[in-house]
Amino acid sequence: MQYDMPLKIVGYDELYGWTMDQVVETIGKKGNCTYCGVFRRQALDRGAKMLGIKHVVTGHNADDVAETVLMNLLRGDLPRLSRSTSIVTGSNASEVKRSKPLKYAYEKEIVLYAHHKKLDYFSTECIYSPEAFRGSARSLIKNLEKVRPSAILDIVRSGEDMARLVPGAVPDSCGCKSNASSTQTPLEEDGAGGCGSTNGRAAGGEMAAMEKQLRENEAAEDKSLETEVTLPKAEGQRHDRKKQPNVRSKPGTNALPIIPKQKLGTCEKCGYMSSQKLCQACMLLEGLNKNRAEITI
Repeated sequence: MQYDMPLKIVGYDELYGWTMDQVVETIGKKGNCTYCGVFRRQALDRGAKMLGIKHVVTGHNADDVAETVLMNLLRGDLPRLSRSTSIVTGSNASEVKRSKPLKYAYEKEIVLYAHHKKLDYFSTECIYSPEAFRGSARSLIKNLEKVRPSAILDIVRSGEDMARLVPGAVPDSCGCKSNASSTQTPLEEDGAGGCGSTNGRAAGGEMAAMEKQLRENEAAEDKSLETEVTLPKAEGQRHDRKKQPNVRSKPGTNALPIIPKQKLGTCEKCGYMSSQKLCQACMLLEGLNKNRAEITI
C-alpha cells in the first residue's frame, strides 16, 4: 500500500441504489452535476461517520475554486461565494468539518508534484462534466489563463473579496451557520450554497438602498404617514417570475416582516440532517425512483 493508509470506498449504488451512469441515463447530461454534487457531499459525511472522522480534507485546487466562483457569478448567486472561497467549511450543526488545503495550488502544479514523486493519483476527468455548466466555466477560465497566466488566482481572490461584501456572509466558515445544506435548492455542482439568498439578488447595493428606504420610513412615521416598501430590483436579472407582493408599514411598526428561522432536524427517510421533511438527496432520489418505475412498466 503506497500511502500506508486504509482505503474506504463508499459508492452511490451502496448508499442510494443508483450509479452515476444510471442517473445520467435517466436524466440526461445537462443536470447530472446537480445530482452528483448532492450525493457526493452526503456520501463524504456518511463515510466520515462510518470511520469516526471529524474533519475531512478534500483535494479542491485553485482551478476548482475559480470555476465555482465564476459559476456563482454567472448565476448571480453571490451568497454562495462565502462557502466556495473558504478553506474551512461546515456548520455548527454538522459533526464533520471540511477543508481545502490545496485551495491556492494550481491543478498542473499538483500533477507535476505527484509525477515527480511517482505518486499514484486520479487523473481521469469526469466524462459527463464537459457538457455541464462547470465544463463551460472551465473552458472559459482556461482561455483566460492563456491570455493572463495569473487569471485563476485572480478570480479566486476576487471571489474572496466579493464574499466579504455580501451581507450576512461569514468569510472564515460556512455562510449557512446553523442551517444545513439541505435547506437550499440544489444547483449544478455547487455545489449546495449559502443562506439568505434572495434569488441571487442580495448584494451590497441593494442593502444600501434598503437602508435608505428604512430611513425614509422612519421619517414618515414621525409625520404619521403610511409608506410602501418594495425591494429594489436588479437590472438585467429576471430570477423572479412572479411579482412580489408589496409590504405596507404602519406608523410605529417595523417595515419588514419577521421571517421565522428554519429549525434543523433530520430527514424522515435517511436520518441525514435537514430542516425539511426530506433532505436534498432523498428528494432527488424520489424523482429518480419514480422514473425508474415508469421505465420498468
